[in-house]
Amino acid sequence: MAIAGISIILILGVINFFLLLFQLFSGLHWIKVKFGVHRKTGLLLFVLATIHGLLGFLANL
Repeated sequence: MAIAGISIILILGVINFFLLLFQLFSGLHWIKVKFGVHRKTGLLLFVLATIHGLLGFLANL
């Protein structure tokens, strides 16, 4: 599975990494965001990480 020749699993992994950095920086108050934004991006991180993991698991079957 690929988009423009790049694996979907890789794309989701990079997005997850940046979401994780955002969560870390906003949780440590290095960047200031409203709590609602922090919570919504946390939920997005969970959903995308789950999809990323499932695709990675299915790719190895």
